[in-house]
Amino acid sequence: MFYYLLKYVLLGPLLRLLFRPRIEGLEHVPDSGPAIIAGNHLSFSDHFLMPAIIKRRITFLAKKEYFTGSGIKGRLTAAFFRSAGQIPVDRTGKDAGQAAIREGLGVLRRGELLGIYPEGTRSHDGRLYKGKVGVAVMALKAQVPVVPCAMIGTFEAQPPGQVVPDFRSVTIRFGKPLDFSRYAGMENEKAILRAVTDEIMYAILSLSEQEYVDEYAAVAKAQQASPNGEKARRFPRMPLG
Repeated sequence: MFYYLLKYVLLGPLLRLLFRPRIEGLEHVPDSGPAIIAGNHLSFSDHFLMPAIIKRRITFLAKKEYFTGSGIKGRLTAAFFRSAGQIPVDRTGKDAGQAAIREGLGVLRRGELLGIYPEGTRSHDGRLYKGKVGVAVMALKAQVPVVPCAMIGTFEAQPPGQVVPDFRSVTIRFGKPLDFSRYAGMENEKAILRAVTDEIMYAILSLSEQEYVDEYAAVAKAQQASPNGEKARRFPRMPLG
């Protein structure tokens, strides 16, 4: 109940007023049944903007840290994510990925929309990074379509470290659902999972037109933070045709 109060009364109208989102391809989000919405992740604002414009309820797998923060900001963030029905996921330890997959499959088996950022974390520089294969595992196990989504302009509105966003117009673009039924029963084959994940990331790239980096975002962040670390490898923008 509180989810829809936030969406239609408290937060949604305010976000539409402040960010003036241009929405493209919303018809690609199915009106019913389970599906995965897979998007790029540029800003903390993404968590609020996408749910605000999708007609159906969408549940995200959110990192556990959003639910355990301290201070006023931490408590407000935790309260919001709990009230919005988002699911905390512990991203540490060897079983973290499996726990996230179990939670995501539970959402899909209830016939709901699952939101996921395949990069696994926010982009620290506005580029698109290599996707993790968890999204492919869930798509194949649940046998659901994957709708690619691109957030455009949210990095400029609220780059990492900026608490209060600059209120400017952004674009939220959805692509045609991707059907991976041809890979049914092959969710344990590593090559298939990588191929499916790369197809999803390419669809997101085609929508966002970001520069692509063939590296995991978390690794690139760690390298950037380390004084002796190597810089992330840069790749030219992939062709869109």
